[in-house]
Amino acid sequence: MTEENQQPISASLSERVESLALALGFDRVGRASAEPGPDTARLTDWLARGYAGEMDYLKARSAERLDPSRLMPGVKTILVLGLFYEPVKKSGLDEDDGHAARGRVAAYAGGEDYHDVLIDRLRTLAEGLSSLAERRVATRCYVDTGPIQERVFAARAGIGWIGKNTLVIDPERGSRMLLGVILTDLDLDPSVPLADHCGTCRACLDACPPQAFPQPYLLDATRCIAYTTIEKRGEIPLELRSDQGDWVFGCDVCQDVCPWNRKRRAGDRFDPLVLRERLAPRLEWATPALAELLALQEDAWMERTRGTALRRTRYRGLIRNALVAAGNSRDPDLRAAVALHAEGPDSLLAEHARWALDQIDHPRASS
Repeated sequence: MTEENQQPISASLSERVESLALALGFDRVGRASAEPGPDTARLTDWLARGYAGEMDYLKARSAERLDPSRLMPGVKTILVLGLFYEPVKKSGLDEDDGHAARGRVAAYAGGEDYHDVLIDRLRTLAEGLSSLAERRVATRCYVDTGPIQERVFAARAGIGWIGKNTLVIDPERGSRMLLGVILTDLDLDPSVPLADHCGTCRACLDACPPQAFPQPYLLDATRCIAYTTIEKRGEIPLELRSDQGDWVFGCDVCQDVCPWNRKRRAGDRFDPLVLRERLAPRLEWATPALAELLALQEDAWMERTRGTALRRTRYRGLIRNALVAAGNSRDPDLRAAVALHAEGPDSLLAEHARWALDQIDHPRASS
């Protein structure tokens, strides 16, 4: 069979893979070569600069992150799947509690754990590849859990371009998108990458409270609110606490100001989809009251975070974050709840509580 005769078969298989992915509920699907290249190699410099902070797992398996064939021998194509999620709406608060100091949770985290939402569909798609290809297809599936640079391959696969805030941006629906990948030994024709459309815009860079971007397209994770509230296990550096604002888990600031997200009309929602509904934040995590968070015992925290990505920060981390948010609120009504932790046995929480009390008792004049 000539090469000319083989090409339509490959293209047809790619189309059938895409159709199956969309039927399973994904919003975007693309195909990328698994070959290492300059885009995967940038990780080495980023790690050398110390921007990974305490995320030692990124360094431990960096060789696999640089070359997917080390992760799965024989891999040829990486399928990248995208699912959009809604921003958090600040509504539905009790009328008698409307003035209570509240924290914020990143929009992706307040509902069912996105790992669980996506992985089953990824595995179903992976199983379907063998039927579509009419042979046994080797696969590996990951949702932000394996040593694979999802964003790099998402850009290769035409899912979007990597913006100045280092997130993947889709020109139609913006950057609020969760990614999953399937490594496969299928040799599929790659999708066409998209051009960068950030232009001269600096909205995300200028809006970042702790100024976590040393330059466009480069993130110093050690300054990022998402890192300090989720990944960091010890104390939050003093110089970064005020910048945390009211965030208790993650941060959406650079996405909230992005024109590619803001261009959607007010009230404009994504297509109804069971997968997306599972990601919608539970009422208690849409805009949680700081007083309630500070009063949580660990068993109650375990129950309230069951099946969510909020488990990532652990109980101690969430209370630490809530103490910082309480300090930043300057709300005297929170003083008693904060003081209980200042007198408690946990030295980490006690230090953050004393800091918060100082902010409440000695509020700085507004500039």
